[in-house]
Amino acid sequence: MNRILSLLIVLCLWAPDLCARTEFQLEKGWKFSRTDAVDAARPDFDDAGWQSVTVPHDWAVYGPFDLNNDPQVVAIEQDGETVASLKPGRTGALPFVGVGWYRIRFDVPGFGPGRCADILFDGAMSNARVYLNGVEIGRWPYGYNSFHFDVTPFLKERDNLLAVRLENLPESSRWYPGAGLYRNVRVILNEAVHIPVWGTHLTVPEVSPAYARVNLRTEVAVPDGNRRRLTLKTRIRDASGRVVAEDEAELPRGDIRVFEQTFLLDSPALWSPETPRLYTAESRLCADGVQTDAYSTRFGVRKLEIIPDQGMFLNGEPVKFRGVCLHHDLGPLGAAVNRSALRRQLSIMKEMGANAVRTAHNMPAPELVELCDEMGLMVMVETFDEWRAPKMRNGYHLYFDEWAERDLVNVVRHFRNNASVVMWCIGNEVPDQSSYDGAKIARRLQDICHREDPMRPVTMGMDRVLDAIDTHFAAVMDVAGFNYRTHFYRKAYDELPQQIVMGSETASTFSSRGTYHFPVERTVNKVREDNQSSGYDLDCGSWSNLPEDDFVQHDDYDWCIGEFVWTGFDYLGEPTPYHEIWPNHSSLFGIVDLAGLPKDRYYLYRSHWRPDTETLHILPHWTWPGREGEVTPVFVYTNYPSAELFVNGRSQGRIAKDTTATAASTENEQAARELRRQRRYRLMWMDVRYEPGTLRVVAYDKDGNPAAEREVHTAGKPFRIELSADRTTLAADGKDLSFITVKVVDKAGNLCPGASQEVSFRVKGAGSYRAAANGDPTNLEQFHLPQMHLFKGQLVAVVQSAETPGEIVFEASAGGVKGARLRLVSE
Repeated sequence: MNRILSLLIVLCLWAPDLCARTEFQLEKGWKFSRTDAVDAARPDFDDAGWQSVTVPHDWAVYGPFDLNNDPQVVAIEQDGETVASLKPGRTGALPFVGVGWYRIRFDVPGFGPGRCADILFDGAMSNARVYLNGVEIGRWPYGYNSFHFDVTPFLKERDNLLAVRLENLPESSRWYPGAGLYRNVRVILNEAVHIPVWGTHLTVPEVSPAYARVNLRTEVAVPDGNRRRLTLKTRIRDASGRVVAEDEAELPRGDIRVFEQTFLLDSPALWSPETPRLYTAESRLCADGVQTDAYSTRFGVRKLEIIPDQGMFLNGEPVKFRGVCLHHDLGPLGAAVNRSALRRQLSIMKEMGANAVRTAHNMPAPELVELCDEMGLMVMVETFDEWRAPKMRNGYHLYFDEWAERDLVNVVRHFRNNASVVMWCIGNEVPDQSSYDGAKIARRLQDICHREDPMRPVTMGMDRVLDAIDTHFAAVMDVAGFNYRTHFYRKAYDELPQQIVMGSETASTFSSRGTYHFPVERTVNKVREDNQSSGYDLDCGSWSNLPEDDFVQHDDYDWCIGEFVWTGFDYLGEPTPYHEIWPNHSSLFGIVDLAGLPKDRYYLYRSHWRPDTETLHILPHWTWPGREGEVTPVFVYTNYPSAELFVNGRSQGRIAKDTTATAASTENEQAARELRRQRRYRLMWMDVRYEPGTLRVVAYDKDGNPAAEREVHTAGKPFRIELSADRTTLAADGKDLSFITVKVVDKAGNLCPGASQEVSFRVKGAGSYRAAANGDPTNLEQFHLPQMHLFKGQLVAVVQSAETPGEIVFEASAGGVKGARLRLVSE
């Protein structure tokens, strides 16, 4: 019998000997099967032949890729006719469809009369049916949301059997949703008098440099007939642990089940993306003077205002969203949540200059929101991709009427105390926006958000802008969020009462890392023979635009409060514009590829979003055998106003950014307007002819003085493997990860962009090989196998720590080049 080895997290704050709340995760000891066994919920069912897994677990990411995994036939318009289009890689071509069962046995020492228990699922994909000791205790269809059940009547002190049946239906998603218990599962134990799951609601209605007023509402679960005197003592601590305020309240007699407390914080430390300072409210619940529960609520002190016509203000200072949309998958790790992988994603985005994240198109893992609290990223928490009107045959519309309010209540109560969460998004591109009934649904969902959390505004991503204006759908929203359609921003501003426009989804520019196509020109839905898009960052969708088309709106108009770029990272599924072409299993929208390697576009955003930090990036690479003498344009992304380019020492001219280009530019031709906008943010030498050697760029500051320079060299023959890790010291917890970039370089250390050989990996010591990815959306190699081909000379391998400290040795080898070894430490 497998027993829980997870660490018991005792949440007692001041009196550990009296504390009754305990919490532990169900991680190890799970048994898993893809079979739909009839009696799998029974405690005496024989699961000895099932696979042993650790949760979080995504059963589908191990593949293999196959175009027959959820093939979707979609009706599209072509030459005025409706035709059927097969989209084989739409959901990532991974085997997520079908049924999976999970079973685990565990003990709960000390559980008995007078105690109560909940089981909390952070997410389970999908259509979860949960059984404890043979009894069905509940179900939850939506795989992205957190949910919990009171299991007090069914739990025993010894030998409990928890079984979970999950089923992903075909044609239920437009991207890879993951499969299985892909987020954490927790057991929470309490005394009968306790604070329930998500039982606190903390608001900061008044904020100034001198003081902040904090209100805390705390629910309490009380057995019927309770006659005991209930008190709640709360202390607020700052980041250093110092008590800065405290209060004790008594629950009034009667049916009231909520404590209300108010605190004043002198000279509060304010939360912002630059200074993500946090406080903790530590509450102790007592019955007749005996402690029965302890509860901790982490929060931040901040003031977010959105003022018509003027814009958005954080703590009194103007701010705009420099945001990215993030799907929930973690590339080669699939949908199984991992805090280390999430931290890496967010760190890469912060380094680029992002200050916000949209959790597209669903509820996030709690680890993501907690990290955004700590790292300083504002969060728009999104909920649904469908309402009543369907997009997918088996999409959320099947559950909307019965489950939408329950799903919305759960997500708002879950995250309404988090400092980073600044806005609720109730939907993405729902077809209902084209109907008057849709406006009524939007109002209902927004009212639910306001009821559960009156402090945050509500928005949604609207793509049918004219319909949304005409049906009053857009007028209902606290904030009008538009997906693309920048040419309608002015109309929306003029006609909507909010006088505020937000780019809830922007750009959808396609590119493949290290890949360049000629001639260099702006294209729409361009399909190329190599199934890749160009790194010149001029390919986009028919519905979308290039980055500068958004930059100019938010730079020039105060009432444009920022953007959320589609997307920060490539993700599994939606290989636009290659939906109909196989093989293609992942998106090309990302500023960063599926392996976590920045594309050239990363530096365009960085140069704009971090104007006071040096960025000087040259593209393309300068290794083009066979292109000698041919026109090979050179772009430079920089925060400096001008630069001069040299090819083998010969100047190609000095170029300055065109600051006269504005959102209101009136050139007669669209192409001329687009080009001027590009020249406002990019430096482009369009007539450079390739010759082997050195590209050198010198950037000049606003006074015309040389400020920085960079060089790119033609690479020689591949010579050796070069390794670099994002982190070399890991926690010995069996979960921590190091992401190791593997490159093939020449003798001088120049990246060889044509290198494509297979690299094999070996890990020894206190760690193990976890996965690899190369960022190629056409690559069908399985992520978990210890070898992979390079793409444009690079890939990323992932090493996972063991539970014992020690040295980890990572080795990489490939034919025709010298191998490499990297040492890590787990402690």
